[in-house]
Amino acid sequence: MTDPVNIICMKWGTLYGPEYVNRLYAMTRNNLTRPFRFMCFTDDPKGFVDGIEHAPIPEMRVDPPYHNTPWRKLALYAPRLADLEGTALFMDLDVVVVGRLDDLFDIPGEYCIIHNWTHPNRIVGNSSVFRFEIGQLTELLDVYHDESTQHWVDVHRIEQTYLSHQLGRERLTYWPADWCVSFKKHCLPKGPFGILNHFLPSKVPEGARIVVFHGNPNPDDALEGKWPGRWYRGLRPATWIADYWHD
Repeated sequence: MTDPVNIICMKWGTLYGPEYVNRLYAMTRNNLTRPFRFMCFTDDPKGFVDGIEHAPIPEMRVDPPYHNTPWRKLALYAPRLADLEGTALFMDLDVVVVGRLDDLFDIPGEYCIIHNWTHPNRIVGNSSVFRFEIGQLTELLDVYHDESTQHWVDVHRIEQTYLSHQLGRERLTYWPADWCVSFKKHCLPKGPFGILNHFLPSKVPEGARIVVFHGNPNPDDALEGKWPGRWYRGLRPATWIADYWHD
C-alpha cells in the first residue's frame, strides 16, 4: 500500500473560522486519489470535522506587531511537525481546489511553489500553495531566528520573499503556470479599471487545479459578489465557487 501523503494548513486567530478548514479538507478528499493525512496546525481546533488531524503551531519567535501575520508560516520548517514525515503539500485556507491534486505530488522538485504573478521577472514565489520535505529545510527557520522579525520585514517585507531568496532560484521549482491561478488576475474578465467585472462573470481557467484568493475578496465574499473595500470595482457573484467550496 502506498504511504499517505501529507496535506497541511494553518489557522490562527479569528480571521477564518473552522468552516474554512473543513471545506479545504472536503476539497482535498474530492480531488486527491491517493491516501493522505490532513493536518491543521492551529491555536483553536474547535469545530473541525472528523478526518482532520490537528496539532499546536510549532514554536517560533515572531516579534510584535507581526505575531498574526504569514511570518508564522516559517514554523513549518521546524525539525519536527507533530508526527508527520515525508512530503507535505501546504495550502492556505482561502483557496478553492478546482482540479486534481495528485499532479502536485508527482512533479519533481525540492521545493515547489507558485511563481508570484505580480513579479514574473523575479524569483519570488507565492506561498499560498507549496510542497516541501518535512524537516529538510530547517535553515529557513534558523536564519530567520538570527535576526529580529523587523529586520527581515525591512529587508524582504513578507515571508514568501524571505524564503524565496534564502532558497534561491536553483532550489525553487515553480508549479506550471496554469495549475495555481489568482482569482483577481486570471478568473475575472479583462478590461480597464475592472469595468467588465460589473457585467461579466468570473470563470475558472482551463487546466487550473487551485484558485488562490489572495487579499480581498475571500471565497465567501466572491460567491456573494462582494469585494470588501473595493465596492467601486464591482463583482458579479462567482457562483461556480459553490460547486467546489463546501463541506
